[in-house]
Amino acid sequence: MSEMKIFAGPRIRRIRNGLGVTQTAMAQALGISPSYLNLIERNQRPLTVQLILKLASVYKVDVEELRGEAKSVVGELREVFSDPLLQGEIPGSEELVEVADAAPNAAQGLIKLYRAYREQAARLSDLAGMLAQAGHDAPLAAARLPMDEAREVFASRPYVFEALDAAAEVFHAHLNPGEDLAHALREWLRAEHGVVVRTLPIHAMPNLRRRYDRHSQRLFLSERLYPHDQLREMAQEACQIVLRAEIAAALDALPLSSAEARRIGRFELGRYAAHALMMPYGPMLAAAQRSAYDIGLLAARFKVSFEQVASRLVTLQRSGSAGVPFFLMEVDAAGNRVRTLGAEGYPHIRFGGACPKLSVHAVFAAPGQVLSEIVEMPDSGRFLTVARTLEGPVAGYGERVRRTALLLGCDAAHAGQIVYGRQVSEPLPIGAGCRLCERAGCLARAEPPLTRPLGLDEMVAGLSVFDFQ
Repeated sequence: MSEMKIFAGPRIRRIRNGLGVTQTAMAQALGISPSYLNLIERNQRPLTVQLILKLASVYKVDVEELRGEAKSVVGELREVFSDPLLQGEIPGSEELVEVADAAPNAAQGLIKLYRAYREQAARLSDLAGMLAQAGHDAPLAAARLPMDEAREVFASRPYVFEALDAAAEVFHAHLNPGEDLAHALREWLRAEHGVVVRTLPIHAMPNLRRRYDRHSQRLFLSERLYPHDQLREMAQEACQIVLRAEIAAALDALPLSSAEARRIGRFELGRYAAHALMMPYGPMLAAAQRSAYDIGLLAARFKVSFEQVASRLVTLQRSGSAGVPFFLMEVDAAGNRVRTLGAEGYPHIRFGGACPKLSVHAVFAAPGQVLSEIVEMPDSGRFLTVARTLEGPVAGYGERVRRTALLLGCDAAHAGQIVYGRQVSEPLPIGAGCRLCERAGCLARAEPPLTRPLGLDEMVAGLSVFDFQ
């Protein structure tokens, strides 16, 4: 503590005003002059160790609270100014600390206003969903981050780019890879473009998956990546070269408003092209139908991962040669959505995907296990869902493994064509999300519905604190 200068003038002033004492009285109690206390309250003098101990003794002030009271406020202010609505108005950390210290009440007021704004935005979004279900279009205009904009664009349209599929099939035939696409891509990159692929140890490339060095013409891949992920990185690099025109044309057709959103879109289209190269449309559709869409068998057949197969299944909707129309959602352990894609556009209105009872949340307790079930919405619509955890890059000893979960779904009418739909039990009743769901007595309910008042009764206790009338 003796090495750290603590400026806590506004906090000292609040303590004094809360006690209703004058500067003269407090200065006398602390054994300092009123002028010195005045300088402290104006942050022109730091608190000394002796003075801090005196404050703790005389006024029972918590020393740690005195030293770190503003930390949580600064964190909350940083969240406020990270909102897209305030893009370009982000103050530096020192400025946030000054606001939290010099005007704590104003800072708290700003935070409360922001929380109210976010709550109202969430309610409007939920109401818009309810209106959409009733057939009324209610678009909401709001500032969005480029990543959110790109995700929304890909989730709201069919995840199918036929020109990329066709070009990838031609490129695959040209490579003629046989059973080893990875070797064929390495040789093609070296022979056609002078690019040598190298795998680097973690200490040499600790924070990157892939890095292309234009000067030395080398493509570096991290040893953290599993073989199927290294294959995708090479395929994506090759597709950015060979399918550049097709990717650019697909990107131009997407309604992305900013350069950053277009850059994200280009990356997503590059990954789409990589999957199309790794799993060419014709052979992939034929194998999927023969295996009844068994993702494990398809992953072994094409030497790819569960996630790569699931992502590719969503895209098998070529005109005149389409498979089952799947949709996909990926979440992390905290419930944050990482991706939402749909063969016909992700079904936000009909399915939602925010129900805590979905198996995509349960699989975190059973990593690597595949859970399949039929779920039923309040309107009696049914979906077949398949969920499994996904492992991120290889983690070293002492590092926490990055794990997400993927849900692949389709209308239950297709369940008979899919191996996962042949031995499912009775449908599980779910909702689009707690705010929109009116199922009574739900053990998993996390929020009350917008459309009903809470059923608070001193004489009766429901199964959930959010039970409603």
